[in-house]
Amino acid sequence: MRTDEKPDRKEGRWSELARPNMTRTRHWLFGGTVAVYAAIVLGVLTTSWLVTLDWQIMLFRPYKQWPDIHPYLDYFVVLGQRGPTAVAVAAWLGWRCWRQRNLHPLLVLGVALLMLNVTVGAAKIGMGRLGPHYATAIGTNEMWLGGDIFPSGHTANAVVTWGVLAYLATTPLRRRILSVIAALGALGVGMTTVYLGTHWVSDVLLGWAAGLLVLLALPWCEPGMAWAEARLMAVFWRLRAQLGGAPQPVTVPASPAGVTSGVAGRRAVAEDGVLVREPAVAGRQGRTPEAWPHHPARPHTARSERTPVTPSGSRRPPHADRAPRTAPVTTTVRGRSQGS
Repeated sequence: MRTDEKPDRKEGRWSELARPNMTRTRHWLFGGTVAVYAAIVLGVLTTSWLVTLDWQIMLFRPYKQWPDIHPYLDYFVVLGQRGPTAVAVAAWLGWRCWRQRNLHPLLVLGVALLMLNVTVGAAKIGMGRLGPHYATAIGTNEMWLGGDIFPSGHTANAVVTWGVLAYLATTPLRRRILSVIAALGALGVGMTTVYLGTHWVSDVLLGWAAGLLVLLALPWCEPGMAWAEARLMAVFWRLRAQLGGAPQPVTVPASPAGVTSGVAGRRAVAEDGVLVREPAVAGRQGRTPEAWPHHPARPHTARSERTPVTPSGSRRPPHADRAPRTAPVTTTVRGRSQGS
């Protein structure tokens, strides 16, 4: 496995290895959640024991049994409102996009909220159930009367919005921790709506199932999000280049086979689509002509064949620039030699 494929824990870089896939376990979870969803809807439509439980808790009026915690729960239920939570999570994911130089986190949030609004909104309008405060007859399921509370939007939104953070986690440990936190938050928001009397218990159960279905279906949307991200980033770099900004990053091909890992100097590499320079590596291992384009290889000369260095630091022989001296001429005068 290449090291550049691993998620960067410091920056939370989102890599292919960090993206959840539709494994067999996810398929089973998705199918089981669909079955639970259908069972809840069927139980409410047939006015089963689930509707009886709804009325028992509604007539108990929890908000009157524990009025002291009412002001605190009014603030806590905001964690399930779509507007404030979407803005807060989008701000955090926008910062992550800027750090990671990609749009994937915001695309995941946008796709998740779009699927949530479409599925939950269609179910609300299609079944038209009235809430506890607007119920018309005790013991009825209050269906198809123009309401819009089945399933619970607060609960489903809490599951999806905070669950997206767990979905985007870059390590298994972080994903488990954030999943537990998101589940507890969604559980608290759902029970708070029951306490306040704005939703039936069955509304909350269906909201949990609806939100979980959206999260489990996100891996099926990954190819489309990758396609959209590539197109949007291409448009961004094109506009930036037209406005006089930095040129579009160029992906550098892999180094030739002759270049080894110990090459000295600097080598261009591509990381996350941005052209960077690899720091110099000390040593002379792996030095090849391909690795040194500005310093072509020279013919090798053995040390024994080189001209010795003079004391002045030159390899030229001493007095190389002077004219060679002639041999002395010797003459003989009357039996003795005399040099001229």
